[in-house]
Amino acid sequence: MRTIEWRDDGVYIIDQTKLPRKLVMIRCKDHNRLALAIERMEIRGAPAIGVAAAMGLALVAKNSKGRTLDEIKERLNRASERLRATRPTARNLFWALERMRKVWEGATDPSDLVNNVIREADEVAEEDVRMCKAIGRNGATLVSDGDRILTYCNAGGLACVEYGTAMGVIRSAFESGKKIFVYAAETRPLLQGARLTTFELKSEGIPFKLITDNMIGYIMQKGLINKVVVGADRITRRGDIFNKIGTYGIALMAKAHGIPFYAAAPTSSVDLSVKAEEVIIEERKPEEVTHIANVRIAPEGVDVLNPAFDLTPGELVSGIITEKGVLYPPYNLSGLLGQGH
Repeated sequence: MRTIEWRDDGVYIIDQTKLPRKLVMIRCKDHNRLALAIERMEIRGAPAIGVAAAMGLALVAKNSKGRTLDEIKERLNRASERLRATRPTARNLFWALERMRKVWEGATDPSDLVNNVIREADEVAEEDVRMCKAIGRNGATLVSDGDRILTYCNAGGLACVEYGTAMGVIRSAFESGKKIFVYAAETRPLLQGARLTTFELKSEGIPFKLITDNMIGYIMQKGLINKVVVGADRITRRGDIFNKIGTYGIALMAKAHGIPFYAAAPTSSVDLSVKAEEVIIEERKPEEVTHIANVRIAPEGVDVLNPAFDLTPGELVSGIITEKGVLYPPYNLSGLLGQGH
């Protein structure tokens, strides 16, 4: 089953806030509903968010049939701004919006514009599947028989269209016959590791154990893992990665214990336009920290800090796994995208 799928009557997404208790599909009939789904994290994960944005624009185009060329372009421009405002950190969202804009900006025929926007959104989704499978194959070469791998948050099929980035590496290694064992960290405050990654690992039959976030240093100290593989929501030119809050601490602990720390992401997550200090870290609502499953766990009125992501400097990253291959430090990702320094 795909995380997100285009159908004749709308865009269907898996509601990830309901997992693992219920598998519920949401039908999004317009871009505003998809934007809300992104904000609510009913759909999440950098690649999936990018695909959702592209499909949101495709819905605008589809719902604009019969309008003039200028009217359709104006509706697409407004929708693009709405989708752009949903979440600020993951690069894939903006990459998808920029890619889709190129389709309609030069259009001269309204019918062609509608068809081309819908076709491009479909290609963005299919390309994500191809890229993730390539990431999996490339990353699997780093995995040895008997490896014990720590992963964090959810960088699996639920974070993409269907295969996954960090989980794609794990999945590909397992499918190749390698005997591996995975430790999945719960990932506070929204428990994407406990709720989503374990859901995927169990479904695939991959051996694993769930651990709390504060056990990570312990399992490294005890020699229970020998590799870390995580995803990345944005990667800078110098190999700095932005990923779920807590990733930086894991990278520091991995460095201290001599454990390779890998990030897996498509090239659509690479951003050559900003320095690490310029990336906006999303701050989310306090209730995500003060409550678990709508049950309050902290006193009323407490102040909360809730950044969704953190920065892991490139010097802590042993390798970046992309669909084009594995990159090693010192990083300069300009060449990866065929752009100059």
